[in-house]
Amino acid sequence: MRVVVLGAAAGGGVPQWNCNCRICSAARLNNPGLQSTQASIAVSADDHHWFLINASPDLRQQMATNPQLHPQAGHLRHSPLTGVILTNGEVDAVAGLLSLREGWPFTIYAHPRVLEILKANSIFNVLDEARVPREPIAFDAPFEPALPDGSASGLVVTPFAVSGKSAWYLENEAGDRIEEAGDTLGLRVADKASGAHFYFLAACAAVDEELKDRLRGAPLIFFDGTLWRDDELIAAGLGHKTGQRMGHIAMSGQGGAMAALADLGITRKIFLHINNSNPAWLHGSAERNAVDRAGWEIPSDGMEIVI
Repeated sequence: MRVVVLGAAAGGGVPQWNCNCRICSAARLNNPGLQSTQASIAVSADDHHWFLINASPDLRQQMATNPQLHPQAGHLRHSPLTGVILTNGEVDAVAGLLSLREGWPFTIYAHPRVLEILKANSIFNVLDEARVPREPIAFDAPFEPALPDGSASGLVVTPFAVSGKSAWYLENEAGDRIEEAGDTLGLRVADKASGAHFYFLAACAAVDEELKDRLRGAPLIFFDGTLWRDDELIAAGLGHKTGQRMGHIAMSGQGGAMAALADLGITRKIFLHINNSNPAWLHGSAERNAVDRAGWEIPSDGMEIVI
């Protein structure tokens, strides 16, 4: 099973188009290695058919940059893209679907809550459901996404509930974001033949004992790394919401991801969905050193992992 990190950044990417914070400035001016597109990964059991986990707004660029997703030589129209698995309804996760409107068949897999969001917004009708069907997925119900001819893909995906928030654009007039079942999913993705597997959680508001038990001993996890500290955006003058208010756990602190997921026997831990404000992007920073010491990785776009 192969996994490609298409993008590692949170909404807006790095650099964010209208941001001049120290990280965005460095990425723009003197450290292009900091640049990252918005979070998504691609996974394949056969190296020919690929499934995306979330469709970021940067998807067209990501598909152009990664040869695994290029059309096959000798075909006028072709794509290795076989399906898209959505873990939430945020803009970061669904906007890239609009870049896939040119008539290639694939399947969208999502919780009914997220499928309802797509159905309620007519712009997603550019994806003709006759060619791009939408398949509901359920908590703790493993499914095997299909190949274009209906045969098995060799992947088994198990969705599970994760603490989080509904998409920010669904806030009511009072600014309330009420969590509903299906708003935030984690995924266990396994290779049916070998049993190799990993976990994907691009958003997570808290790590409870149930989640710890689920992730214990995992060979690989991709985990929400949006903010270094809960009040990061406020302290930097970049916003007025805490990470918890947005449905994201911080990397650091007593209740943060690094502390919560320590000592669970997880072999490889990779942060994903990292905000442009997060100082852990910066090599040599105290925050990045702490990430390294804790055994976590900050990935670069295009990183491929073979499991």
